[in-house]
Amino acid sequence: MPTRVCCCCSALRPRYKRLVDNIFPEDPKDGLVKADMEKLTFYAVSAPEKLDRIGSYLAERLSRDVVRHRSGYVLIAMEALDQLLMACHSQSIKPFVESFLHMVAKLLESGEPKLQVLGTNSFVKFANIEEDTPSYHRRYDFFVSRFSAMCHSCHSDPEIRTEIRIAGIRGIQGVVRKTVNDELRATIWEPQHMDKIVPSLLFNMQKIEEVDSRIGPPPSPSAADKEENPAQLAENCFRELLGRATFGNMNNAVRPVFAHLDHHKLWDPNEFAVHCFKIIMYSIQAQYSHHVIQEILGHLDARKKDSPRVRAGIIQVLLEAVAIAAKGSIGPTVLEVFNTLLKHLRLSVEFEANDLQGGSVGSANLNTSTKDNDEKIVQNAIIQTIGFFGSNLPDYQRSEIMMFIMGKVPVFGTSTHTLDISQLGDLGTRRIQIMLLRSLLMVTSGYKAKTIVTALPGSFLDPLLSPSLMEDYELRQLVLEVMHNLMDRHDNRAKLRGIRIIPDVADLKIKREKICRQDTSFMKKNGQQLYRHIYLGCKEEDNVQKNYELLYTSLALITIELANEEVVIDLIRLAIALQDSAIINEDNLSMFHRCGIMALVAAYLNFVSQMIAVPAFCQHVSKVIEIRTMEAPYFLPEHIFREKCMLPKSLEKHDKSLCFLTNKIAESLGGSGYSVERLSVPYVPQVTDEDRLSRRKSIVDTVSIQVDILPNSIPSDDVVSNTEEITFEALKKAIDTSGMEEQEKEKRRLVIEKFQKAPFEEIAAQCESKANLLHDRLAQILELTIRPPPSPSGTLTITSGHAQYQSVPVYEMKFPDLCVY
Repeated sequence: MPTRVCCCCSALRPRYKRLVDNIFPEDPKDGLVKADMEKLTFYAVSAPEKLDRIGSYLAERLSRDVVRHRSGYVLIAMEALDQLLMACHSQSIKPFVESFLHMVAKLLESGEPKLQVLGTNSFVKFANIEEDTPSYHRRYDFFVSRFSAMCHSCHSDPEIRTEIRIAGIRGIQGVVRKTVNDELRATIWEPQHMDKIVPSLLFNMQKIEEVDSRIGPPPSPSAADKEENPAQLAENCFRELLGRATFGNMNNAVRPVFAHLDHHKLWDPNEFAVHCFKIIMYSIQAQYSHHVIQEILGHLDARKKDSPRVRAGIIQVLLEAVAIAAKGSIGPTVLEVFNTLLKHLRLSVEFEANDLQGGSVGSANLNTSTKDNDEKIVQNAIIQTIGFFGSNLPDYQRSEIMMFIMGKVPVFGTSTHTLDISQLGDLGTRRIQIMLLRSLLMVTSGYKAKTIVTALPGSFLDPLLSPSLMEDYELRQLVLEVMHNLMDRHDNRAKLRGIRIIPDVADLKIKREKICRQDTSFMKKNGQQLYRHIYLGCKEEDNVQKNYELLYTSLALITIELANEEVVIDLIRLAIALQDSAIINEDNLSMFHRCGIMALVAAYLNFVSQMIAVPAFCQHVSKVIEIRTMEAPYFLPEHIFREKCMLPKSLEKHDKSLCFLTNKIAESLGGSGYSVERLSVPYVPQVTDEDRLSRRKSIVDTVSIQVDILPNSIPSDDVVSNTEEITFEALKKAIDTSGMEEQEKEKRRLVIEKFQKAPFEEIAAQCESKANLLHDRLAQILELTIRPPPSPSGTLTITSGHAQYQSVPVYEMKFPDLCVY
């Protein structure tokens, strides 16, 4: 009950005090006296200079009532303050606001939940008032701290705790609205304020029972949820806060999110972290998305030594952020994203390799296995992020990323890659090769270039094909799949899936266009390189069924996308050469691989014969396939790639009717106007330095035996002595082989250069002349009679690498102008 004064004293008191006293009834239960409140409001509007005194007096009464726990009068005083605040908008309201905020602070400092809620409600009403002039001295540091503390209320009564938390969230929302609309709005974005506001909101958002895993933007909560559910109200406030963030203060609003997730260990599992960053990415302005991505990348760098699951959680958050950012503005962070992800991919592989090397028996093996699985989770998350990000980039940026990733792929024997693999070892290097090629495969998925030169420029094709020569079937599969992504411009690959004999290719409805001039030029320049890698890829000892399927698809796609008449002839030559290599078996392949090559050749020739639609050619291919079906089904893909297939003991005794014959094919194509002269020239893959780059037996590294042919024909009764007088100078020359090595290197370089730059007609003519000469010599060999070995007629030179061994006796024969090994 307020203190009453006598009539004489009251008459001497200032009018504003009398008007204020009159609004308080004798019994606080009766509430505010409305008639006297109207008089006070009229007086305040008529004499705005008295507002500050009215506010000071009301604050004095309220402070006294709070101390005396007169809650009823406190409610009446706050109601009066609210009405005066809403009614007065003059410049004189500034001093009144200070009194008002002082009273609100008094209520928030009290320990009674009702008074705290009352003060919060009054502050929210004040926050919605737009002031005419800015206030340059007012600060809200106390309110930020107090409302943040209320958001973490731990009151024993659940209902009261929820009520206090809702009040704290609404108070923070009021502070944000008031400061953002104020001229001094930059103060609220200072780190000391954001470090209190953001964790308070996240703390309440964390109470959501079930986090929605939707891809699109989460729907706005209903009005009832906002008022009753702290989690929904906090989420709405968080959205509003981020929506008001600008370029300069975006980072200050995002960094506390990382601190909260780290402190509460919310990266594993990371459902809440993903939920938070979905809200962030959908709430901020689209042009600021790259700021958030940069912050995630920076945090990933800071936590690079954490457990694999924590790193995987951060990367999955990055994936969600990238998925949203890719739909709008990505900004200048494209290469930074890929560079950081590839760096962490290398670190993950390095950690995995170290764990494998440091593993021991017993329980340590179990821990190592768990870590390996966790690291694979990290690696898969990185690859998914790279693939998703790359697939959403425009074509010009995607081609740059393809080059960037390809530049990171390590190849044995070269130092052109930019990824540090010094700590990985062989196993780790193989792992990083696979991971990078898988990333490249995802980036190239869906890439459609108008010309093949755009998709496969020389600077990209050469390093891409290098891993196709390595002794790892999985690497070779990935390279072929990347090639298919870039070659298949009309989505025909799905129709060619699986290696098989297609009865009618027309049923596949293959889409193709006329070969453009750029594609023709590409095949003239790079065709031999593609053929060579397919040829060598077919002869690898560790090929599995998928390798043959991908090789078949490669041949088919080249036929569809890049083949003119000249390319078709080259592809047929390549297929015949593969068939011959399987029969002769110079590489000592297993019977399964030999039959697999034969099946591949059958499937491709059946495809290409129907694509070019030459009846005689189709008839020959169909006849061979029919005979194989009856007599040698293991030469067909439908049989050889079954789980249990009977294999022959040898292929040498098979009839010629089981093979595709060059003369038959040449006859059939020649009748349809094809230039078939080159069909008579056997296909031989070019020898390049790429063989040296991989850990496989290359053509130039195998042991070769040189045959010395004397240029002049000498009568058979004359014996030519090829022995050399043994002198000091001769021995000195034999020991000093450095000059010979240089000559051998120069000779090899000239041969390679000739095959790369000389016209095809010149090379074909030379090969044909040599083939005819060799044929004549072999015919003469069949008539040789070997005499007893009294004296050598020549020397046999054996070359292995750079070392040469001479003075191996060669028996004198009937034709002394020929030395045979």
